[in-house]
Amino acid sequence: MLSFLEGTVTARQDDRLTVRLGPVGLWVYVPRPLAEQAVVGRTVALHTYLVVREDALTLYGFETEETRDLFGLLLGVNGVGPRLALAILSALSPAALRRAVFQEEAEVFRRVPGVGKKTAQKIVLHLQDRLKAEDTLSQVASLAEADTEVLDALIALGYSVVEAQAALQAIPADTPQDVETRLRLALQYFSR
Repeated sequence: MLSFLEGTVTARQDDRLTVRLGPVGLWVYVPRPLAEQAVVGRTVALHTYLVVREDALTLYGFETEETRDLFGLLLGVNGVGPRLALAILSALSPAALRRAVFQEEAEVFRRVPGVGKKTAQKIVLHLQDRLKAEDTLSQVASLAEADTEVLDALIALGYSVVEAQAALQAIPADTPQDVETRLRLALQYFSR
């Protein structure tokens, strides 16, 4: 299995990059925030997951091994295919996903287009058994209550979950945890 690749971005679309590796160009499907950050002509390093079907070999790429591993776990959920798993990881950061699973907040997954009530519940049940609780507690804590409120406020203002999550990820790490400051910075993301 292909585990990792590094190459030059030659083209980008909403959900995929074309990455040049020597004389070969590969289509690599990536989460939307990663596609938006990619710059044509720059080098990108991706942790990859190859999905083999009867009629296609499809390569998916992620910034971190953790995200790639979550993608693999999502594929194990009945009713979740590669496209839906990618949509979930485009809308939710790994920390937000873990928090939703361990706090049994299936409604977080329902905000992702294509995820219904039953699928959201299946995701929570499937991942609860497979995510390590001891590793997750510190990561869950990293998504502060303020970020949850900011995410909800952005969605209430009409932004999609994907857009709201991208704005949250753009907030500098050293930003104070008060909701007003974080919301102001998240809204500045959309004015660029």
